[in-house]
Amino acid sequence: MSERFRITIAQANPTMGDIEGNAAKARTIWQEAKDAGADLVAFPEMFIVGYNAQDLIQKPAFHHAAMAAIEALAKECADGPALAIGGPFAEGDKLYNAYFICKNGRVASRQLKHHLPNYKVFDEVRLFDIGPLGGPYAVGNTRIGSPICEDAWYEDVAETLEETGAEFLLVPNGSPYYRDKFDRRMNHMVARVVETGLPLIYLNMVGGQDDQVFDGGSFVLNPGGELALQLPVFDEMVAHVDMVRTDDGWRAEHGPKAILPAGEEQDYRVCVEALRDYMGKTGFKKVLLGLSGGIDSAIVATIAVDALGAENVRCVMLPSEYTSQGSLDDAKDIAERLGCRYDFVPIAEGRAAITNTLAPLFEGTEEGLTEENIQSRLRGLLLMALSNKFGEMLLTTGNKSEVAVGYATIYGDMSGGYNPIKDMYKTRVFETCRWRNAHHREWMAGPEGEVIPVSIIEKPPSAELRPDQKDEDSLPPYDVLDGILNMLVDEDKSVADCVGAGYDRATVKRVEHLVYISEYKRFQSAPGPRLSKKAFWMDRRYPIVNRFRDPS
Repeated sequence: MSERFRITIAQANPTMGDIEGNAAKARTIWQEAKDAGADLVAFPEMFIVGYNAQDLIQKPAFHHAAMAAIEALAKECADGPALAIGGPFAEGDKLYNAYFICKNGRVASRQLKHHLPNYKVFDEVRLFDIGPLGGPYAVGNTRIGSPICEDAWYEDVAETLEETGAEFLLVPNGSPYYRDKFDRRMNHMVARVVETGLPLIYLNMVGGQDDQVFDGGSFVLNPGGELALQLPVFDEMVAHVDMVRTDDGWRAEHGPKAILPAGEEQDYRVCVEALRDYMGKTGFKKVLLGLSGGIDSAIVATIAVDALGAENVRCVMLPSEYTSQGSLDDAKDIAERLGCRYDFVPIAEGRAAITNTLAPLFEGTEEGLTEENIQSRLRGLLLMALSNKFGEMLLTTGNKSEVAVGYATIYGDMSGGYNPIKDMYKTRVFETCRWRNAHHREWMAGPEGEVIPVSIIEKPPSAELRPDQKDEDSLPPYDVLDGILNMLVDEDKSVADCVGAGYDRATVKRVEHLVYISEYKRFQSAPGPRLSKKAFWMDRRYPIVNRFRDPS
């Protein structure tokens, strides 16, 4: 009986729906594993199609194409290590989330996911059928159990595999990022190791898919919870795990142990990776954005340059008569610091034409929010014209605080194809700007140093749609607003809870009202990377028409 077993794990980045491309990536990594003398090469959950495919997975042509691709891979990868890869499996009228074990030119066995997550961004109960509890599969003389992602968060699947002869656990995952999620994963996996007494290999994918970013961070645990290997977060990479048979069973030899970055760095990198993959996987090469001289557009411009390179980012200043000289100076300053193109497009002439056109209809009314919003919508029109003409995707720049309470103009500054800070509260935008000025990493394409002028960070936020306008004229101070929003939105707390935490009840009720009446705007807003467990879109799905208000 062999005393050593080598597993090549692929912390890889699939592209949604690119079945041929994902299969080609699998073949390349399989060859690398073969050259390294591996016994088994393993890929993450649903790798052949990408994750999360949502309702696309139920399309027969789609899941049958995926199954055919896996069968073809099995034949092409017959002379070498076994191949384990995630994909859909259809049988009769059933559809499963499956893990295919390919060896000797065929699909030798399948593990079927038993626990289907049906919370937050996951809808697997409506997409898949529940697989039965099953036993391990054999590769040579070694028996391996593969709880698929959610299956490893519960005791029963791993314990059943251990009781039916599994010698170690290989857990394929499509686990998307939210802040501090890694600690939750580690705690669950340590529990499985302690309960079963088996080593465990946790394999997660990387890369962005719409609003979700898969952060990798794959690791290996020996019995007792001892960390044997830790891969970096977010990086696509291949690693070889060497298992050695001892008198006490299999143990993983120790390998590199990456140090994981702090939360603010991980959040920022999610924004960068999400935009980079969204662009690359949709085929866009360049972006543009309205650069106002304010902090939100400043951080979005910086994210764009770090993701795509300065040569692929166009910044456009669209001033009105209310735009301060400070904003004009700051916008030009940051564009120069980042090294990206800067265009100056005044809107006064266009605004005058629109005002004159509407004058007969508006006669006898007072100027107000409507006229302010015309400025924002004119900017959106001009930016979309540039986007259409030059094939550059427009980025929108509203933070989570604004998105939450509707402090943004639909069809105006909300125009765009992607919003890199959609799930970042305003107070965290300030923190992130300071962090980026103080840190530079090799995954950033932008320059190091103080790229965001301190004057942008320190000045009071303003939409500059009327004289001397400040955000706090319309909203509570951002530290108060974000504290209330965190409780109402992220924690699902009641008005009474907020008041108990020290917030003024009238302010809380006003914020609650704004959140509810802004649902229609969010329904039409651009996607953006998920940083929290309660990002707007898949995590929080509320009706647009809704008269409920918390009576507490």
